[in-house]
Amino acid sequence: MTMPTEPPAPPPVPASLRPGRKLGPIVESAGSAHRAWLEPVRSKYLGSGLTLNELSLRIRLSKSKLSELLRGTGLYPRWEIILSLSVELNMPQWPLHRLWRQAAVEAHKSREWINRCIRRTATASHDEPPLPHRAFRELVEGDYTLYAQVFLEDPQRDSAVSDTFDILWLWWKDALASADTRRFAWRVLRATVMARTPHFDGWPEFGIAAFDTVVLHRLTEPGELMNQVAESLELFKAMSRLPDNQLDVMVLRHQCGFSVDRVSALLGVPPATVRSDERHAVHYLESVIPPPPEAERNPA
Repeated sequence: MTMPTEPPAPPPVPASLRPGRKLGPIVESAGSAHRAWLEPVRSKYLGSGLTLNELSLRIRLSKSKLSELLRGTGLYPRWEIILSLSVELNMPQWPLHRLWRQAAVEAHKSREWINRCIRRTATASHDEPPLPHRAFRELVEGDYTLYAQVFLEDPQRDSAVSDTFDILWLWWKDALASADTRRFAWRVLRATVMARTPHFDGWPEFGIAAFDTVVLHRLTEPGELMNQVAESLELFKAMSRLPDNQLDVMVLRHQCGFSVDRVSALLGVPPATVRSDERHAVHYLESVIPPPPEAERNPA
């Protein structure tokens, strides 16, 4: 599966200001669910001013094991270690707990192992998200769900949207400090959805819901329906090769049926940018998809 770009992280503390060896990057083999909680934990550590040695003493984990944890190498960490990290780094426990559980499943940990890890330590506190986060979720969750269902079936769609808001909760201060919170949040959603979307030759594939169009519902003849499905397949294949911003605009405008202003508000970009992206996308699609036969365009 092709990994999408991760949500933007604040710049790490320069190596010259932090004694000891510089922390290495997250390994390529770390799965998308693992990265979902590991990225914000790393960012919080790098911004804390603590050294690996200081943090290892606080959470009672060897420096080498802590380094492995923060790079995504070695064995998948137990919840008690992540809980200790959340306390020392002052991170909300509840979204971290939910993301940790999901990543444990991705790492092929059994339900028994997950439950045993949880029983061995205190239950994660049920923190309440910041009020602006809750208000933002109420505002955009429905639109996020419509976007996600173009690529994912219902269970994965709901999981991707829920995880998006958990991840965004962990990044919330960074989101507020960014140039546009809506744009920051959309990148989190897109990365989460695309991490779960099947890819073919590196390009995302549309889900079953993408075929649920007005055109298909209006057709009754089997031949017409099959021709339209074939055309839709060709269109979706071409759309999947669009740049990320153009693909999102086309999905929101033509699969979700959103207005330019609604797409602008959702993506955090000016309406002129939405129109430009749509115009370039349509031009590309017209250049790669042949027009229908003359007989179909001008029926007798």
